[in-house]
Amino acid sequence: MDHHVLPASSGSAGVDIALVLLRLGLLLATAFLAGTGILRPLVGELPRRLHLTIAALGGVSAALAAVSAFATDVNAFALIVHLVLALAIPVLIRRPSAGRWASLALAALVVLETSLGRTGVEFAIDTVYVAAAALWFGVTVLSFWVPAEQWRQTNFRLAPLSLTLGGLLVVAGAVQLFSSGLGLDRRIYGTLFGVTLLVIAVLPVFATVVAGFSLSDRDSTRAYRFGAAAVAVGFVAWSALAAIPRPPEPPTPGVALLSDASFGDQRFPVLVSPQRPGKNLVHFPASAGEELSAGIDGGLIGKAIVRPGAEGTWAEVDLPAGRSDLIISRGGEKTTIEVDAGDEQGLAIVDTDAPECASAALGGLIADRREVLTSCPADALSGEDSGSLVKLVEFLAGRKPSALILAEDTSPRSVAAAKLVRETAARSGLPVQAEAGPNTALVVVSGWAGGYTAMTRAAESQRLKPTHQYGLYLAPWLLNGPIVNSVASSSVPLRFDPREQVAVSFAVAAGNAFGGESPTLGGFRTWLGDQWRAMNGDVQIFAAAQVNAMPMYPGEPHAVGMIADRDYAGQWIPDGTIVPVSSVLR
Repeated sequence: MDHHVLPASSGSAGVDIALVLLRLGLLLATAFLAGTGILRPLVGELPRRLHLTIAALGGVSAALAAVSAFATDVNAFALIVHLVLALAIPVLIRRPSAGRWASLALAALVVLETSLGRTGVEFAIDTVYVAAAALWFGVTVLSFWVPAEQWRQTNFRLAPLSLTLGGLLVVAGAVQLFSSGLGLDRRIYGTLFGVTLLVIAVLPVFATVVAGFSLSDRDSTRAYRFGAAAVAVGFVAWSALAAIPRPPEPPTPGVALLSDASFGDQRFPVLVSPQRPGKNLVHFPASAGEELSAGIDGGLIGKAIVRPGAEGTWAEVDLPAGRSDLIISRGGEKTTIEVDAGDEQGLAIVDTDAPECASAALGGLIADRREVLTSCPADALSGEDSGSLVKLVEFLAGRKPSALILAEDTSPRSVAAAKLVRETAARSGLPVQAEAGPNTALVVVSGWAGGYTAMTRAAESQRLKPTHQYGLYLAPWLLNGPIVNSVASSSVPLRFDPREQVAVSFAVAAGNAFGGESPTLGGFRTWLGDQWRAMNGDVQIFAAAQVNAMPMYPGEPHAVGMIADRDYAGQWIPDGTIVPVSSVLR
């Protein structure tokens, strides 16, 4: 970590606030010191009290820098440079030219420290704001001890300088405000981040107005002293902005809402879909814990329960039209999340397919696409899934099971898929029957809930007697941890390899965004958006199994996809592995 980067959360609010205050004090003292040194050549002999003031600023800046080295990780080289410059400026102040160069170096260090990681326009406005504030502080310190008549006569006139510096601060603050992405919505006045932006933009305006009224004053340095407090507060706000969490986008009616809730030190994500008036689903990851409930103040509070085939827990909530506060509770603890269902009636979500629909919407939110939810994956059978099922049935026909057992439900996708499987099986001379047998193959084309039920029943049947010895096969959309892990092994036709970089990247992104939750095919498709076509390749049969590592000979390296450590990021199957078991199906 570089020298004065404002610290991220350490998990302790008291420690975090102390570190932030330490850094803000350090930057403020350093800016006063640097600005004073830069403008030192404009005045003649310095009184003793001014020497003591500059020495005090240098001592405070060096001391706070040294303390920060023990409080958090710092860049050793930057720390040494800071200490040398902060202690050298009070000594070099008797030699105005040397002191100015040292002060310029210290000011440049402050600019780099406050704008670390920012480039282009952001770096430029950081430079303008910090440099203008430092010069304002320098005139303030010098003018406090040196009367106006003792300032050296140069072309660098102090009276117009106040308007110039104030104007620069105003422009930089305005650019920061309007480039923040908050616009003029309620986050500007309703969040700490927005209020800080207002402070940055508004206080320099006050300082500039005061300076304008003071231009005709005989003692033109009063403009700086009157506006110094406003500029100092604005500078602190500017420096603190990096440590303040950016507020999420305001909820948009019809767009699934991904937000955060917290109880004490525990913070966890929350997904609300479809965010329309009427019945909505509130989803929590398994890592959020148990005994969670959700509801609207004055309405019914629904307990979050496990849904078949889906991870985490889910609560049903009736949202009223317009804005409201969603109450999340656990025991005696409560927290709220703002929601906005709007006035229009939106997508009617069928209970059994609602978790899959929410998961698909989550993929788009992870990719920062806030699209109105107008359809769910179970509403229709996609062209690529149709082709995959045809290839699957033709593959099974080549293996010659005695019959196919088809598990389906009443969703439009499942109805169309079941019809397609029966037609393809008939062309291939493969019977489809209702009763399972030892030499049958199970093909599941239902939604998540039906898929989970079918697989758990198949697992129980296989435990009692030989059943489905030709395998258990899932439609592509059923590639989901709880469904796949309900049996020892199952197979699924896929057009992508879950072990490839893009698929692993989505798995990692999904886990990071939603409390470690596993990826789903619907979420993957919406995450990719138009790029899904590039991933939509030829069909292969993949087998998923509940293993943590495939056996190898001693010293033999594991092949790609054969390691499935419990904590390995990017897995599509929790505590398991998935590998291709067929060549490309032509």
